[in-house]
Amino acid sequence: MSDLTLLGISGSLRKASTNRLLLREAARHFDPAQYIEADINFPLFDQDLENAEGIPAKVKTLADQIAQADAIVVASPEYNKGITGVLKNAFDWVSRVEGNPWRDKPVALVSAAAGRAGGERSQSMARLALNPFRPHVIPGPEVFVAQTSKQWDDDGRLTDEFATKLLKELMEELHAAVKLRA
Repeated sequence: MSDLTLLGISGSLRKASTNRLLLREAARHFDPAQYIEADINFPLFDQDLENAEGIPAKVKTLADQIAQADAIVVASPEYNKGITGVLKNAFDWVSRVEGNPWRDKPVALVSAAAGRAGGERSQSMARLALNPFRPHVIPGPEVFVAQTSKQWDDDGRLTDEFATKLLKELMEELHAAVKLRA
């Protein structure tokens, strides 16, 4: 199983995002696997843009990464009690690509947020936004890293023991879903 590919998609564009740290922590627990972090810095979805210029190359790259990945982890921060616009925009753009790269793909959702709920609403909304694509979203355990700015050491490692335990279990569930799919 060392030839697995894990794709990480962060709903935050910020380089120092704790959701990026959470993706990397998830990858460490999913190991052994090649880890690829997606770039979802796309233009806003606009049918006029699509009609004039076609699907942007970066969107096609993401669709190919989704199709080729054995499993995917989506990290969704919570902005104003919901999913980030950038993450929803990525979902919308990929939906325009021919075929459905998400279909039956094992997907785990995680979230890190400044608030005390750790992104619970955004994770729920991300799940709803993925439903039309029919991936195999792992039901749990749910991983929410609350007050996220306080949960990381200087090396970018998660210090919250309970969240780490849940993340490890979620990655084991994701691994099991990949094995069932093989």
